[in-house]
Amino acid sequence: QVQLVESGGGLVQPGGSLRLSCAASGNIFSRYAMAWYRQAPGKQRELVASIRSGGSTDYAHSVRGRFTISRDNAKNTVYLQMNSLKIEDTAVYYCNAALRAAVLGTASGFWGQGTQVSVSS
Repeated sequence: QVQLVESGGGLVQPGGSLRLSCAASGNIFSRYAMAWYRQAPGKQRELVASIRSGGSTDYAHSVRGRFTISRDNAKNTVYLQMNSLKIEDTAVYYCNAALRAAVLGTASGFWGQGTQVSVSS
């Protein structure tokens, strides 16, 4: 029903920046709550940031002030601007979509394939 494709990952030095993009198929994108999750090796998947259909946002404490989530409904795309990257930001980043915000992060929503972000000196 909804297909999500992430892009923009790569290798960056500490202190650098990346912008991740998640392009969504479907004709009701503007109704979906969207989120970015990440999973580092040996660690549990965690919420990075979310944005509701009404525009409200939420961030993990570890990224607040450094990352910004935004959406462009005309382009069916959600973004994650990542600044001041740290080594601990290294993870696979996944785009997530759900009609109900309550099911973000669960198998009831839709997930992208993930994009690797590696922060290393």
